[in-house]
Amino acid sequence: MDLKTLEDGGKAALARALAQIEARPDAPETVALLSEAYRRPRAHVIGITGPPGVGKSTLMNALIGGWRARGRTVGVIAVDPSSRKSKGALLGDRTRLQTDPEDQGVYVRSMAARDRLGGLAGLTVAAMVVMRALYDVVLIETVGVGQSETDVVRVADTVVFCVQPGSGDSLQFMKAGIAEIPHLVLVTKADMGAAAERARADVHGALSLAEADMEGWDVPVLMVSSMQKQGVDAVVAAMDRHLAHLRDRHALAAARAAQGAEWLEEFVRERFGREGLKKVAPLTLPANETPFDALAALVERLA
Repeated sequence: MDLKTLEDGGKAALARALAQIEARPDAPETVALLSEAYRRPRAHVIGITGPPGVGKSTLMNALIGGWRARGRTVGVIAVDPSSRKSKGALLGDRTRLQTDPEDQGVYVRSMAARDRLGGLAGLTVAAMVVMRALYDVVLIETVGVGQSETDVVRVADTVVFCVQPGSGDSLQFMKAGIAEIPHLVLVTKADMGAAAERARADVHGALSLAEADMEGWDVPVLMVSSMQKQGVDAVVAAMDRHLAHLRDRHALAAARAAQGAEWLEEFVRERFGREGLKKVAPLTLPANETPFDALAALVERLA
């Protein structure tokens, strides 16, 4: 299966490809598909994080509607907590997103986090790479469990952190380590008035204390009420500005290459442990190689 087959086959073909990736991650055809997709990035990858109940799913519905109205195709990866019995996605975010199943321009995939603590599922990277080659926007929603949310930086071009009124002061944001990762902060439920304004002030306070290096990017703090459809256009515009900022500074390709090197190291650590990682150290990713080709070669070497 190649990208042309996925482009022609629509959502059904993509579903089969993701099932193949999960069932046979080391198969030559899987590695070939992932490597082809990795070399043909198309989408702006956006990660949305924040605590449970902040309104991420409602926001995602509004964003998907905004992008589709602009003619952009959207792939969604919704990572949910796992069922302790089935190990599948517990919340089933697909059921909370109000998308048209007949719309070939939107594809939603729910994934179970299982035993991963970073807010992402093990299949997230592979699914993102394939969707990134097929859609205009890839939207990734993390589990939403607090301090472990920072892993989203490793898969997204633009990280969006959502906070709701009454969720705490600047010190609490700093304790969570969240203030150092977002490129855009959204105060949800902005229709709550004064409470929302206080939350925005708290976020500004946290950002002023953070020591994040955003390479010349000033993190916007925007108010949004997804239920009232207020502020959504401004959010889309801010995301577009951040993508343009990365491209203007020639930082997008470099950031994705760094992500690829991190993925490779993480894959090797998960498969072969720290001792396996030591055997192949120093582990580098050549500029002309994908992390999936490199991992396939390392699997043969270490198996």
